[in-house]
Amino acid sequence: MRILKAFAIAFSTYSKIPMPQFAWNEEDLRYSMCFFPWVGAVEGWLVWLWFQAALVFDINTFTYVLVAAAIPLAVTGGIHVDGYMDTMDAFHSYQSKERKLAILKDAHIGAFSVIMLAVYGLVYLAGFAQITDSGALKVFCCGFFLSRCLSGLGVVLFPSAKKEGLLYTFANASHKRIVTVALFLQTCACILLMFYFSWKAAVFVAAAAGLCMVYYRLRSMKEFGGITGDTAGYFLTVCEGAMVIAAAVAATV
Repeated sequence: MRILKAFAIAFSTYSKIPMPQFAWNEEDLRYSMCFFPWVGAVEGWLVWLWFQAALVFDINTFTYVLVAAAIPLAVTGGIHVDGYMDTMDAFHSYQSKERKLAILKDAHIGAFSVIMLAVYGLVYLAGFAQITDSGALKVFCCGFFLSRCLSGLGVVLFPSAKKEGLLYTFANASHKRIVTVALFLQTCACILLMFYFSWKAAVFVAAAAGLCMVYYRLRSMKEFGGITGDTAGYFLTVCEGAMVIAAAVAATV
């Protein structure tokens, strides 16, 4: 029962997929991060199904790309994009760490968050349109799972910038050893599946995800002194953007 509760908490927190409602306690949170990547599995599966539907019904490329980009937003409700926008406002404020952390908590959005989201969206759409190889697309669909494995590892392994907030709650409550091992094994399994689909795309996509993870750690420590829920959303968004470009490159070289 505890495992089922942990699964429901992961999906109810990080997706819009309906889950049973119940009162949370610390024991229920201990293993919830283990199931975070499976939200990405749902996203990847839906994107692949949409690709198959587009082939069957001869849907034009423009419509196919826009709907494919909308699927992750529909599944998650945009929770990670919200963190990306808040983090971009903080990065471009060029203030002290304390002020940047305050900006992350501000419910209002600034000009830089909107500008950077527009740039991100255009690059993402351009990259996705170039993934014409089915093997590269399968690898990219696996990337939704991989990015969440890495994000979950960041939650339990990287220092938190604040002693409050949703990320700190999950990080503090998680059974770090079990969650770390579970996410590491899922990461390895995901990369192996990527290589099964296309070794070339797997190299590009996995490398892009790994580099994003390193950059995320260094940038978060420099700017905030640790990670927060918003920076975790920032990482996930940037990582998936980097992977879509990597898959596009792999599909064209």
